[in-house]
Amino acid sequence: MAEKEMRQVYTETLIELAEKDPNIVVLEADLMKSTGTASFAKKFPERFFDVGVAEANMVGIASGLSAVGKIPFAATFACFATRRAHDQFFISANYAKLNVKLIGADPGVTAAFNGGTHMPFEDIALTRVIPDLIVFEPSDPVSLKKLLIKSAYHKGCTYMRLHRKATNTIYNETEEFEFGKGKILTKGNDAVVFALGVVCVNEALKAAQILSNEGINITVVDMISVKPIDKELIISLAQNSKVTLTFENHQVINGLGSAVCEVLSENYPKKIIRLGVQDLFGEVGTLDYLKNRYGITAENLIKNIKNALGK
Repeated sequence: MAEKEMRQVYTETLIELAEKDPNIVVLEADLMKSTGTASFAKKFPERFFDVGVAEANMVGIASGLSAVGKIPFAATFACFATRRAHDQFFISANYAKLNVKLIGADPGVTAAFNGGTHMPFEDIALTRVIPDLIVFEPSDPVSLKKLLIKSAYHKGCTYMRLHRKATNTIYNETEEFEFGKGKILTKGNDAVVFALGVVCVNEALKAAQILSNEGINITVVDMISVKPIDKELIISLAQNSKVTLTFENHQVINGLGSAVCEVLSENYPKKIIRLGVQDLFGEVGTLDYLKNRYGITAENLIKNIKNALGK
């Protein structure tokens, strides 16, 4: 289906929310052009705060706004949102049981030419350890809009990974989403792939189509959120699949792969193949180069499924 820029959907949804709710406010750390929120600033200048290159301060201000009843959406690159402002988000927002919506843009390899310093392969690891925090990543424009609205009216803090650029539309506009509930996109008993986010869900769907043409049928699941995670779905699909894999644009350590392994080790122990970044730092490069560099491709997924099936 048609592509649409995710940052455009992000800003349009915030404007739509703000038109209905005067408590919606937006914060930026000098990245309004990158995240596309300039149009929000123009429409609601009194509800827009650009704090400059001061991400920790941004989270502190967002926490203060939340304390007086506002619903703050605070965005910056995911590396800064989680590494640089981790303590402020942990203590000022989460420990204080406030209502801050933190947005981490350009997750994983989507940071591309910003390179290793700006390439967050660890943001899920840093956030999913925070008590009661919802950690999620939309995979297309429809899920982004629906989940952003869910986030706005969830009473508590959330962390969303935001792929900024254009991507395919996977879901119909009528689709509904819940945190902690995955979506089955294709069905097959040869393997199940638990995928997360724009890059991996799209690559998994490509792999499913190629394998189907070769008589290998796999289940692809868009996990939606890492925390809470869909335990029931993970267990039921692992029980009925020959091969179980996780597929993520993140370190396999303490990311989706670890989360799925935790569920299965406690409920249905079996071998898991974790595909994603294998304990490496980021690099500068095109998105295609980086996906190949870190094995986040349909081709690598296909190779691992065939090897596991003995084909």
